[in-house]
Amino acid sequence: MAEKSSVFDMIGPVMIGPSSSHTAGVVRIGRTAIRVLGVKPEEAVITFYNSFARTYEGHGSDKAIIGGLLDFRTDDRRIKKSFDHAAKKGLKYSFKSVGNASTLHPNTIKINLRAGENAVEIVGESLGGGVVNIAEINGFTANFSANLHTLIITADDVRGSIAFIANVLAQDDCNIATMSVSRKGKNDLACQVIEMDSGLKPITLSYLRSLKWVDEIIYIPDIDL
Repeated sequence: MAEKSSVFDMIGPVMIGPSSSHTAGVVRIGRTAIRVLGVKPEEAVITFYNSFARTYEGHGSDKAIIGGLLDFRTDDRRIKKSFDHAAKKGLKYSFKSVGNASTLHPNTIKINLRAGENAVEIVGESLGGGVVNIAEINGFTANFSANLHTLIITADDVRGSIAFIANVLAQDDCNIATMSVSRKGKNDLACQVIEMDSGLKPITLSYLRSLKWVDEIIYIPDIDL
């Protein structure tokens, strides 16, 4: 099915930089990544692929991704000097580039973040107009937009778990907009990514985290990324 774009997607967001794909989308990928990590990152390794690999310096994608990792919004003027701000905040980072990755979207970024014992790997795609797709989290297929309240559940591959979690969310009067499930193997860990029209109550999150077969819960509220 072809992706649908609104007039707002075509115009793009209010932003700093020459291109919504190379700046606004990149900032949003970075802001999403730090929310998946859950704490302030201390180290980041950023890999640009395909078109990004050839243009990230000239189009300011390098400054944009560091700005995103510092939680700057797309219209924050500090993005232009994000390297200086990163140095002040103690964020260590490095860039890599891979120019020919035929299986990946032309504007793909992989971010490896670390803070103490916490680590995460995010693969994001900048689709234009500031729209993004978070394609992978820690090797699991994710495919979410970061536009809605998002629940990421890593759990044992228990029979009936998808229906069970959907029922729990329904009890919280929460409408599911999209859901994707991937797993590393039969009876191995599985990852559910659920985008919702409304947020979750703390008691619902606490209950889900209490389930013995749930390994990790990541909740990203709709915060206008």
